[in-house]
Amino acid sequence: MTATTDILQDFRATLKRLDASAMEILDDSRLARALYSSDASIYRVVPTAVCHPRSTDELSALVIAAHQVGLPITTRGAGTTCAGNAVGTGLIIDTSAHLNHILSLDPHTRTAVVEPGVVQDWLRHAGADHQLRFGPDPSTSTRCTIGGMIGNNACGPRALGYGRTGDNIVDLDLLTADGHLTTLRRGDLAAPFAQRLTDLADANLATIRTEFATFSRQVSGYSMEWLLPERGRNFPAFIAGTEATLGIVTRATVQLVHEAPVSVTVALGYPSMPEAADAVTALLPFAPVACEGFGRRIVDVVSRAGRPVPDLPRGDGWMFVELRGEEDAEVTSRAQAMVAASGCLEGWVVSHPGQAGALWKIRADGAGLAGISLDKPAWAGWEDSAVPARDLGAYLRDFEALLDDHGLHGLPYGHFGEGCLHCRIDFPLDQPDGPQRYRAFVAEAAHLVARYGGSVSGEHGDGRARSALLDSMYSPDAVRLFSQVKAIFDPDNLFNPGILVDPAPVEADIRAHESALSPITITHPEFAAAVHRCTGVGKCIAHTAPGAVMCPSYQASGLEVDSTRGRASVLKEMVNGTLIHGWDSPEVERALDLCMACKGCARDCPTGIDMASYRSTVLDEKYRHRLRPRSHLTMGLLPRWERMLNRIPGAPSLANAVLSVPAFARLARWVAGVDQRRPLPRFQPSARLASSHAASARHIAANQDMAPSSTTSTNSGSGTRRNGDRGDVVIWVDSFSDMLEGSDLSAVVAVLADAGYRPRVLADDVCCGLTWITTGQLDGARRRLRAGLDVLAPLSDAHVPVVGLEPSCTTVWRDDALRLLPDDSRVHRVARNMHTVAEMLEAANWTPPSLTGHTIVAQPHCHHASILGFGPDKRLLEAAGATVTVVSGCCGYAGNFGVENGHYDFSVTVAQQNLLPAIEEAGPHAIILADGFSCRRQTSDLAGRRALTLSELFASHLPDNVAGSPVDGSAGAAITS
Repeated sequence: MTATTDILQDFRATLKRLDASAMEILDDSRLARALYSSDASIYRVVPTAVCHPRSTDELSALVIAAHQVGLPITTRGAGTTCAGNAVGTGLIIDTSAHLNHILSLDPHTRTAVVEPGVVQDWLRHAGADHQLRFGPDPSTSTRCTIGGMIGNNACGPRALGYGRTGDNIVDLDLLTADGHLTTLRRGDLAAPFAQRLTDLADANLATIRTEFATFSRQVSGYSMEWLLPERGRNFPAFIAGTEATLGIVTRATVQLVHEAPVSVTVALGYPSMPEAADAVTALLPFAPVACEGFGRRIVDVVSRAGRPVPDLPRGDGWMFVELRGEEDAEVTSRAQAMVAASGCLEGWVVSHPGQAGALWKIRADGAGLAGISLDKPAWAGWEDSAVPARDLGAYLRDFEALLDDHGLHGLPYGHFGEGCLHCRIDFPLDQPDGPQRYRAFVAEAAHLVARYGGSVSGEHGDGRARSALLDSMYSPDAVRLFSQVKAIFDPDNLFNPGILVDPAPVEADIRAHESALSPITITHPEFAAAVHRCTGVGKCIAHTAPGAVMCPSYQASGLEVDSTRGRASVLKEMVNGTLIHGWDSPEVERALDLCMACKGCARDCPTGIDMASYRSTVLDEKYRHRLRPRSHLTMGLLPRWERMLNRIPGAPSLANAVLSVPAFARLARWVAGVDQRRPLPRFQPSARLASSHAASARHIAANQDMAPSSTTSTNSGSGTRRNGDRGDVVIWVDSFSDMLEGSDLSAVVAVLADAGYRPRVLADDVCCGLTWITTGQLDGARRRLRAGLDVLAPLSDAHVPVVGLEPSCTTVWRDDALRLLPDDSRVHRVARNMHTVAEMLEAANWTPPSLTGHTIVAQPHCHHASILGFGPDKRLLEAAGATVTVVSGCCGYAGNFGVENGHYDFSVTVAQQNLLPAIEEAGPHAIILADGFSCRRQTSDLAGRRALTLSELFASHLPDNVAGSPVDGSAGAAITS
């Protein structure tokens, strides 16, 4: 029996005596330990157990039990720290799940009382009606918790104007190692430990006054300056930045700041980023709230990623400055004076919120992309060093030279107003000498920052990444103070051991290095590298932003295992192989079970995680040479069964008649692995073969000079077009649109013809292999893709655009095919030549028919929103005069996911997050729009409403409509099934 097993058994027994109900929240499963073995840092430390306390009493029982048996404790909020201070070998206590309430908010005193798991954005929104906010705003504000912010003394860009977290604490309750709850207040010497801390500070006044608080972003080590008499013995502020090494914050009263209503952005251009940094001190007298700097490389990264880049002031280095005030004239005058004093090449004062937002988005997008935009993966580790702002330009130049000396690369940017520099660096962590090269660099970097009187950490805390470097910036006397403070609060070293005091080596427990020689890394190196791209930053556990998809399963369950990050953590452990074993492990199965392959993470995750493709790979490996589930053989091979059915005359109608008999329908669902509550779709004869516009790809490609004929120029039955002759366009009818009832082929023909195209329906049988991909039958998918390329490539070579109908199938050619057939040069040509209807209409500058007076609820298919882009569709609807609500998130049907046994209830829960409330709010007369077959089925099954495609909606409003759409063009009546 191992020591870990012994201590866990003792802990269980002790906890049961103290609080039997707390046993319910203790989880020592491999799955739970995998989920919490990493945070947003480079480190991997497997805990003994994980728990999510539901009350302060349960939390206290956990601490007392751990103290009695000697089990270390690491407290965790959102786990977004990049310093490695949210992982540990003992008990992980996650406060975010239940201890997350705003207990009170007083606009008169401008204070709020919160539990540690409250998310920063929740508090900001709560104070918005009173023009109040919690000042510090890290980039992870949509998910980081106040408790975590206190632990790291978090800052963010607006700490320049509003202060660090420690500057905004009034009082707090601290749970100490002996299980006692102590309220810490400024100057209150009656509190336990207060007198001993005061005595320690008074005995070391010279050291504290000369080495601490030398500039605003010195957050490394313990903030001893708050214990000075001239600081009022501010014990609550002192706890900020202690990284949960002294106790656990259970409640905090925080100060809120007034958010002045007038905001102006000043954009300043300089010859280079270091020269922009040189100018910082000239800007500070104008009282900026935020001052962010970056260089040309960040802008180029954003541009290469296909993100919008608005015009910028002349230069190759920039600073964006936010000014706030009560009156427009005063703020504008201050901004103009700042530009005049800035020494910039060119400066703009931007007051329009949309234009300012577009500028700031460059900075945000660049920061998110910085870690995945170099030739090799870039990592945290030396992430947030800081120097006094006056020295930032010189430090930047020396830092770039240090990178060159070590053969490393990074994309620096940061909070220039306070001298804080962010940089992800391409450390070779997966190489045999990677950890040693990492340590060599950070050791030199720490000495460099110390020469400038700086701090190895400027806002994220020291953690495992920098605690061992503190002796580079502090004297032995100062470092000794940290140990003495730790001994006062936590003499048994229970809380977060290895952090700040008696630190672990910076090169120990590096996740990528530990997995570098694992069997899966050797056999599947691309897969291993891909899952390690997840940095743990946790955007997937934030509340869904407008237009975002990621991560619908987490939004529905609220469980870490159902987030993109959680799944990636489990897959990393599978790659490592020491905790989770193999593609078929039950932990991997659970982690991927509720993944709907929505591809939301492929767009919304800042590190580009594509969990849908990882899921396909796992399923492919898991069932290689094994018997597959029934649903893989039925729904996974659905196009094959459809084509067999179509070869028999009258078979679709006969199948519909048989399946209308309840007993046969139940049997069919059982055979297919379909939940008995799901209505079955109806079959139809092949739409492509029945179309009068059908022609083979070879015929179309060989006849590009053929003059328009009456059969190809017809639109709306009129025989003429409103928009001239734009040439042939081929409509590819996928398997769903071809054989399942509800095809909008005639409507697509009508709107494309109205836009001036000659629509041809592809008569060739082309399958993209989507259902093979989603069920992890990748060899079969590749065979179908190659066969499809034989048909589609000649069309792209002949410059004949191809239009897809079903978004998920269209996405395969624009995304999955590139990954599955990387060596086939035809894939890229076909991908560029595959379009949506909306893209073709927008390219033609088509004027849509009027939809004025209509209210439209548009549910983009997840793949449409994430890969293809819903922008053209939305712009066309708005140009038509419709009132449009675009539903964020997934409908929950998700291809075979929503119909499989075991998924129906969860599918409904996902629909209840966004789709069903949007339909309900819009009312019975709203038109529901959904191009995706799954989305239309979900709307019909759960809302009893028929959803139209974009083509059906527009075709029904064309003059002399012949598309057969049931919409009344003069009214906004809802379509019901």
